[in-house]
Amino acid sequence: VQLQASGGGLVQAGGSLRLSCAASGRTFSDCVVAWFRQAPGKEREFVTVISRSGGSTFVADSVKGRFTISRDNAKNTVYLQMNSLKTEDTAVYYCAADPENAILAKRNREGVGKYRYWGQGTLVTVSS
Repeated sequence: VQLQASGGGLVQAGGSLRLSCAASGRTFSDCVVAWFRQAPGKEREFVTVISRSGGSTFVADSVKGRFTISRDNAKNTVYLQMNSLKTEDTAVYYCAADPENAILAKRNREGVGKYRYWGQGTLVTVSS
């Protein structure tokens, strides 16, 4: 699977952005898809994940109530709607995918090393 993340940019605190992750190379609906982010000088961290059908999602506590993941399998795309952005949300955002449904389990879904496919990242900068 090839993943292409887009939609990043510069936004003021309190604003919104929508990121997209477009997939190609295999049946996209076979894959669980997640978003991770990496701030300067920090480790890559889990943000949110969505099941193959879109029926289940899990969100990190740091973005709960502000970020929403969704998918359109007909368009082979996963979205990350980010509202009420804070300066601490500044990071490179990566989408990742894996065909194993077991990755949704709590012990797996936040692990960077658990995902087989990664996109190149898109930079989100939130200014104060």
